[in-house]
Amino acid sequence: MTIPEPATEDAAPQTAPPPEQDAAARRRALRVLALGSFGVFVVFLDTTIVNVAFETISHSFHTTTGDLSWVLNAYSLVFAAMLIPAGRLADRYGRKRIFLTGLGGFAVMSALCGAAPHAGVLIAGRALQAVFAALTVPTSLALILPEFPPAKRHVAVGTWGAMGAAAAALGPTLGALLTQYASWRWIFLVNVPICAVVIALGLPLLRESRDPNADGLPDPAGIALIAAMPALLSLAIIEGPDWGWSDPRVIGAFVLSAALLPVFLWRSAAAARPVMDLALFKVRQFRLVNAASLLFSAAFYGMLLSNIIFLQTVWGYSVLRAALATVPGPVVVTLVARRSSRLAAAIGARPVLLSGAVLWAAGATTYALSTTASPHWLAHWLPASLLIGLGIGLTLPVQSGAAVEALPPARFAVGSAVNASFRQLGAVLGISLFVAVLGTPGPGDALDGFHRTWWVFAVLGLVSATLLYAPRLGRGAGPLEKAGA
Repeated sequence: MTIPEPATEDAAPQTAPPPEQDAAARRRALRVLALGSFGVFVVFLDTTIVNVAFETISHSFHTTTGDLSWVLNAYSLVFAAMLIPAGRLADRYGRKRIFLTGLGGFAVMSALCGAAPHAGVLIAGRALQAVFAALTVPTSLALILPEFPPAKRHVAVGTWGAMGAAAAALGPTLGALLTQYASWRWIFLVNVPICAVVIALGLPLLRESRDPNADGLPDPAGIALIAAMPALLSLAIIEGPDWGWSDPRVIGAFVLSAALLPVFLWRSAAAARPVMDLALFKVRQFRLVNAASLLFSAAFYGMLLSNIIFLQTVWGYSVLRAALATVPGPVVVTLVARRSSRLAAAIGARPVLLSGAVLWAAGATTYALSTTASPHWLAHWLPASLLIGLGIGLTLPVQSGAAVEALPPARFAVGSAVNASFRQLGAVLGISLFVAVLGTPGPGDALDGFHRTWWVFAVLGLVSATLLYAPRLGRGAGPLEKAGA
């Protein structure tokens, strides 16, 4: 996706006057930022809002944790695969049109999920929901950025990323309130009125634009490959403990997942309209930050699910009490997220991301070392939650901005879509690792299983930051190196 700078033949002018010269343009830019960010908020909310209702849905449908993990993974897999093609669709058919279509379809599929009679329909509904979620994310950024002058765009990207991070962190708490006082089905049904409000506000406010040079759709084989590789890897990791790691099905899934990677790279290089522009990965900062996003997101999404299930199963908390126990972390994320983007703009992304990873690892380690089978929320849980919240707030929003910082402005939207795809692939990896590492322990072994998951997520979070300090093989330094050296 390209960022529309000048007006196209069927669009109103897209570049707003500098805010310091035109207060009306500044107010308009802030309204568009708020609307686009709210669209992203509702989409990313659904990446984690299901977590707190995981046990409730499992009992409702009489299914296992491994089977139900596909309710989360189906959303993340399809979301990741469709994000980049969605940007191409918006370029061809109109960014405003695709954004509003995405929100409308997301509302309809949310209603389907809320009415699902069994797990199979819910999983299918989540996959379809993710298709429309993917239409919303890159188009929201493409609608926001032209409203800001180039010097202010990093702040807009940071705010947009902060809303996504805050949504993912707040999801379990909001989900618990709905599950406790209404039904788990309302964690999906609540999206319907929210999307309706955003659509109603967006119709008169947003400006339509297209790329007149957009003349085709992305390579469908590439889309299938980018979804199949993590799906096979996730299948192997999730089913490995039950089927056995030497089971031919598990080994075959691992091998096929790895074998498809060079096929995908070849297809991306050979296709006339590749689903992923490999030239972006020649930019070292973009390459490193996306790898870091993959690992940190694996730790983040795995930890969210792990903590909610721990509180409900080992400590015996109700759905609402478990969510309230996790509130301090999301509150810290909300307070820190936007400030962290400004801090990264001032001192560079690398030291901020390193600080966030260290705080994250410290929080996960605190869980592993201090949490016992007896509930001690104030002494054992709260300190770790605050550290985790600080780590998330310093990391996820900054990764969004750092990923595209070294790219030309016209590549911001596609770069952000790629970064969001890596996050969703990380979510699949993290949830799969949680299911595999925890296994199916008995009542006496559950605590040890959760301790293992926390150690794994501590290591993943820390490694995500050390990647940014990898030795440079070429000459010169990008923004990440200059700021963090």
